[in-house]
Amino acid sequence: MCGRYARTQGADDIFSAFDLQSNENDHSLPLNWNIAPTNEIYIIRGQRSLATASWGLIAPWMSDIASARASQSHAINARSESIHEKPTFRDAFRRTRCIVPVNGYYEWATALGKYPPKQPFYISPDPQVQSRAFSVAGIWSQWTSPTGEIVTSASIITREAVGELATIHSRMPVMLPEDRWDSWLDPTMRDSEAALELLCVDRPDYGLIAHPVSSRVNLVANNGQDLITPIELGEPTTLF
Repeated sequence: MCGRYARTQGADDIFSAFDLQSNENDHSLPLNWNIAPTNEIYIIRGQRSLATASWGLIAPWMSDIASARASQSHAINARSESIHEKPTFRDAFRRTRCIVPVNGYYEWATALGKYPPKQPFYISPDPQVQSRAFSVAGIWSQWTSPTGEIVTSASIITREAVGELATIHSRMPVMLPEDRWDSWLDPTMRDSEAALELLCVDRPDYGLIAHPVSSRVNLVANNGQDLITPIELGEPTTLF
C-alpha cells in the first residue's frame, strides 16, 4: 500500500458502523480524501474504542521529537510477512493492535503491471458488497519524548496483492473480517503466531474495486471528493 488514503466518514458514522463502545477523543477529525504520513488518523483499539494516532509508527528508541517525526514516513506500513520480527513493529504487534477505518486508498501503478507507470488508482469497497469503511489491520504504540510529550502513532499492515489489484501494485492492506475484530483487538492475546493467523484471509481482494484517478492526488495540499472521481486513462490531468 502506498502512502495515501481517504476517510470519507465522520466519527459518528464510524462509531455506528463498527459498533463502538467508547470515544477517547475530545475533538473530531475533518473528512480527508488525501491522508498522508504523520497526519492524525482514527484508530479503533481495545474494547472497540475510537482514538486518534499519528500515521507512522515511532520506534521506542527514538531520542528526540525531530528524529521521531522524521522516522514516521518510513513506518506507515508494516509487512505482514515480517511484522513479528522487525524491531520497530514486533512489540506493538504482540501488545497493541488496532483497526484503521479506511474508505479507500490510492495506489500508483508500477512498471510491472499493465497500466502506465505512476498512474494513480483509487481502491475502495464495491458499494454492492459493503457501504462502510474497510477494517484495515493495524498496530499502535505510544512514544514519550525527552520533555514528556506523549505521541500515539500507528501503522497499517500490508500483504502481497492478489487478483486484479496485483496488476496495479504488488502490495495491499490487510482487511480484517468482522468475526476477527475482537480477537485482533484483545490486548491480552500476545501470541504472535495466533495474531499472524488472524491476518490470513481467504479472498483478500473480495469486494474491492479500483479505478484510475487524476494525478492531482499526488500533491498533498489537494483535497476534496474530486480526487476519487474516475477518469479515463489517457485523459490529460494536472497537479493544479
